[in-house]
Amino acid sequence: INQAQLQKLTTAYQAVIKKDDKLTIVVTGPDKTVVVPYNLTLSDNSNGGGSYNPEQTTLGYLVDAYGDIQFPILGKIHVEGMTRNQLAEYLTEEIGKDVKDPIVYVSFRNYKITVLGEVRNPGTYTMESEKVNILQAISRAGDLNLTAEREGIILLREENGRIKHYEVDLKSSHLLDSPYFFLQQNDMLYVKAKDTKFDSAVENRL
Repeated sequence: INQAQLQKLTTAYQAVIKKDDKLTIVVTGPDKTVVVPYNLTLSDNSNGGGSYNPEQTTLGYLVDAYGDIQFPILGKIHVEGMTRNQLAEYLTEEIGKDVKDPIVYVSFRNYKITVLGEVRNPGTYTMESEKVNILQAISRAGDLNLTAEREGIILLREENGRIKHYEVDLKSSHLLDSPYFFLQQNDMLYVKAKDTKFDSAVENRL
């Protein structure tokens, strides 16, 4: 794999927000007091007071079945299909109408990838970044066993409420060009053993 090309692809790739995603959104700025209403904080749960601290903003926003979130002050926002940066830019612009120089941080809370089958440590992993490619996910699971089939990795991905299957050939010279090289949140990889067939029962894990 050409490392320069991989670096270029990784830099360019951005995951999009999907239904059922959980997001952390923190709004800050030069005047911390004026951004308090735009943040969910621990005090919101207890109905108590206290000053705003961005480090305490632990509550998340769940993207509902319509692709929306309910955001303080601004109300319902359709976020499905946006990248983190696009949502941050949108919120910065909207909040900036009332607050001087707001700074908005958006991150995924539930970016998880499941790797099953012929890997050393099968399981579900929370990823530190949304720029995760199939090789990194397999490495996170301890790499492939010697018995693993490298030419028919099964990717299971939920699209429009249905589970779709895709095959990825790790030995292909066109791997970097595959639309499935970068993984999306809640994707599942199933690594088959050599000379065995994919067991559709693993769909129940997605």
